[in-house]
Amino acid sequence: MEKTVTIKNKKAGHEYFLLQELTAGIQLSGTEIKSIREGKASIVDAYCIFKNDELFVIAMHIAEYVFGTYNNHEPKRDRKLLLTKRELRKLHTKVKEKGFTIIPTLLFINEKGLAKLAISLAKGKHHYDKRETLKKKDIRREIDRGRDS
Repeated sequence: MEKTVTIKNKKAGHEYFLLQELTAGIQLSGTEIKSIREGKASIVDAYCIFKNDELFVIAMHIAEYVFGTYNNHEPKRDRKLLLTKRELRKLHTKVKEKGFTIIPTLLFINEKGLAKLAISLAKGKHHYDKRETLKKKDIRREIDRGRDS
C-alpha cells in the first residue's frame, strides 16, 4: 500500500477568501519530487506570480533530499506551474484586478505519482473578516461537541 502525500496550507483559509480553485502541475527536478514524496515540503508562505505570461510559485520550500549529492536542488527556488494557455489567460486577467492574488492551498501526489499543486484565486481578508471566521469556527466546534455528548 502506497502512502499518499498531502501538504496543506492551513493559513490560506484564514488569511484569504478562496474564490476559484485549479489544479496545476509543477516543473520539478529529480531530488525535489523525492523530498515531496517523503513529505518534506511547505507551502505556508508561498504565493504565485506571472513572469512573461508563465505562472511561477514563489517561496515554496522543498527540503533538500538527504541522499542527494551535488545534484541537490535549492530549497526555495521559483518553480514553474503547468497550466493550459486558456487557464493562464483567465487567471492573468483576474490578478490584474486590484486585491486578487493566487495562493497555493494543497500540494499532493496524484494516482499517477505526479506532484500537483491546488491553487486558488484569492482576495485578502480584513481584520474584522478574520474575527468573524474565528467566531463561526468556534460556534461550529461547540455544536459538534454537543452532538458527540
